[in-house]
Amino acid sequence: MLVVENLVKSFKGFRAVDGVSFRVEPGEIVGLLGPNGAGKTTTLRCITGILKPDSGRILIGEYDLATQEQQAKHLLAFIPELPNPYELLTVREHMKLVAMCYDTLPLYEQRADELLQRYELIDKANALAGTLSKGMKQKLAVVCALVHDAKVFLCDEPLMGIDPRGQYTFKAELQRLRDEGCAILVSTHQLDTAERLCDRVIIMHKGRLLTEGTLSELQQRAQMDGSTLEEVFLRLTEESEALPTPVGASQE
Repeated sequence: MLVVENLVKSFKGFRAVDGVSFRVEPGEIVGLLGPNGAGKTTTLRCITGILKPDSGRILIGEYDLATQEQQAKHLLAFIPELPNPYELLTVREHMKLVAMCYDTLPLYEQRADELLQRYELIDKANALAGTLSKGMKQKLAVVCALVHDAKVFLCDEPLMGIDPRGQYTFKAELQRLRDEGCAILVSTHQLDTAERLCDRVIIMHKGRLLTEGTLSELQQRAQMDGSTLEEVFLRLTEESEALPTPVGASQE
């Protein structure tokens, strides 16, 4: 459902993402992990089309993002780490705007109130986005992602700032979407959450894909059977840190 092939993105001659390849299949949640500056957010921004890659290919469904952008983005929903809503639109107007952009107004009519209720935004439905707290803005980004019929979900630290009940609701939502056959990529530093939520993980370091697999596969790779994802992650990234940085590589 989501295929990234040999992705390269540089900034002023430094490679933030250096030949990264991976795929996320329908019906799975994949964690995108790495230290600060590993290239995770740059990778997500390339997949969404916010940044144009220097080279490589991105497929969303059967569509090539570079040549079939509209069809590819129609399948995509993105929840950023720092939502930046239109301050003079209300919560409900944001949801309707997203539905109009994706030509899914009938879905908006069906889902809007239920989503607002589920994420405890119903009392804020007619409030301007500029008056919302950080956590409420994050919830707004979530309901906007869910208001159209996306098949691929990209989440960049989606739980940041959301209260415990909202986090629980959203994690259950991701599991439901996975069970319905969606492909979900979640970038997070919350390794305990990734361990419980994700079917497998991808670890990036210094702009490259360091390793990927299920927890048991990573435990074997690190020779740490029975260890937590956090312990395995620290071992693998520490070992990679000792290796020389590739020429021209950057931390982000």
